[in-house]
Amino acid sequence: MERIDYPQLIQEILTKHSVNNLKSETQIQLIFDKENHHYQVLNIGWKEQKRIYGVIIHVDFKDDKIWIQRDGTEVGIANELVNAGVPKKDIVLGFLAPYKRKFTEFAVI
Repeated sequence: MERIDYPQLIQEILTKHSVNNLKSETQIQLIFDKENHHYQVLNIGWKEQKRIYGVIIHVDFKDDKIWIQRDGTEVGIANELVNAGVPKKDIVLGFLAPYKRKFTEFAVI
C-alpha cells in the first residue's frame, strides 16, 4: 500500500475549509509554509467597528507526525485525516496538554 503524502493531504483538507462567504465582512486566508511544514487557516477582516483576526486551524507536520495545534472546526481535522486513511498513531492532538493525550486514541508524544 502506498504511503499517504501527509503534507499534501493537510493542504487539501485545509483548502476545503478556506471557502469564503461572499456575504461575510471577513476573509478566510490559507497560510502554507511548505518548507517548514506549517499550515494555517485564518479569519481576518473587520466586522462593523471590530477587528477580526483569528486562527481557525493550525497544523504542523514534524517527525513524521501530523500535529494539530488548533482546530476550530465542528467536524474535527483529526476525524477528516482518519477518514482519509491516516492512522491515529500518526496524529498528535497538540492542543491537548501532554498528560491528557494518553486518554485519547491518538499519538501521545
